[in-house]
Amino acid sequence: MKLPELNIFMAWFLIPQTLAMGWVAAVGRMLLELFGTVTQEEGIPGRIVGALLLLGVVLVLRRLLGGTLPIVGNPDGNGYRFGHRLILTGNILAAALFVFQLAWHWIPSAAAVMVLAQFTSAFGYWVMALWMVGFSFIYQSTLPAQSHHSR
Repeated sequence: MKLPELNIFMAWFLIPQTLAMGWVAAVGRMLLELFGTVTQEEGIPGRIVGALLLLGVVLVLRRLLGGTLPIVGNPDGNGYRFGHRLILTGNILAAALFVFQLAWHWIPSAAAVMVLAQFTSAFGYWVMALWMVGFSFIYQSTLPAQSHHSR
């Protein structure tokens, strides 16, 4: 897996972004309004500022934890590569959900917006499972190999 640290970093950014997307956008909107900018409830500026704030929080946590975020697996261990592939797939789907939340205003067809909203909402559920299983496989890669003896 190339760039495993970036993969984990993006997961730690996208997990709260996906779970609390509305809250992250609300915090961004609140910050903008504190500085005197009037924004819409589901406006793009609030979502972007909220995401940038969340990115800053993840960067600070990374710095506080010594330059890496959990989980650090064993590249030679069982399940490491598969776990990272699952996390990467989850990251891609979560990024598609985030981009849709920014871009749905520009889609001219209400029917297309409705269909895409259903797909991207499903992405939110799928990414949670992908991240959970992916992190489990990476954790498994750190465990010592056990030999099974038959009697």
